[in-house]
Amino acid sequence: MPRYAMVIETERCVGCQSCTVACKSEWGVPERNARTRVSQTGTRGVFPNLTTTFHVSQCNNCDKPTCVPACPTGATFQADDGTVQVNRGLCIGCGSCVAACPYGARYVNSEIGKVDKCDFCSPRLARGLQPACVETCPGKAKIFGDLQDPSSHVFKLVYHDGARRSEKAGLPLGPNVYYTGKQEKVDLELATFTPGEPRTIAAAAVWTSVAKKLVYLAVTATFLGQAVAFFHQLATGEKQFEEHP
Repeated sequence: MPRYAMVIETERCVGCQSCTVACKSEWGVPERNARTRVSQTGTRGVFPNLTTTFHVSQCNNCDKPTCVPACPTGATFQADDGTVQVNRGLCIGCGSCVAACPYGARYVNSEIGKVDKCDFCSPRLARGLQPACVETCPGKAKIFGDLQDPSSHVFKLVYHDGARRSEKAGLPLGPNVYYTGKQEKVDLELATFTPGEPRTIAAAAVWTSVAKKLVYLAVTATFLGQAVAFFHQLATGEKQFEEHP
């Protein structure tokens, strides 16, 4: 089973926003929202020793995502390939997972009332394609692949070249988006854009304790209702058959 990851080569990103536009076009992201963002760190240092860079952010599809346990209905889940996904059929748009994400990578799509986020373009992966942002980037700043494959470029960048992640002490998330480039630029990038603390919505805390049970009960009741109707119809049909030889 693959374990997908993305590496951002800081030296190659020119801040053109092509990845953001490609993502919006591919997935119908509303104008005010984004699955992937490109921000600037600002300039640091004293002339002539100045440093600045761009930061590309998106869902990190973490190994230990805080959004999954925060979801009261089980709509947010981790797939076998490690990607964190949203089942829109179960999503109630409560925003619990949005608050729980330390990277601010989720949003509630007001047009459909459901949560949305980057999932490494899972539907495209299923068709053997690369994520839309990777294919579109003119500087080839985004590299995507399987960390389980020693021959992949991401494997080399992560395990041999020391690509780094945006992490915080005491918060074992295991993000699967990495950054590489000149040390001073990566240092600046990771120091400027740090993960926050996961938050819990008060109302969601109550939902979390009961909603999953309610969902399961509703599904079970629906199934039992259909089963009873089926056997009733079957018994009625047999009786009618006996009365009309």
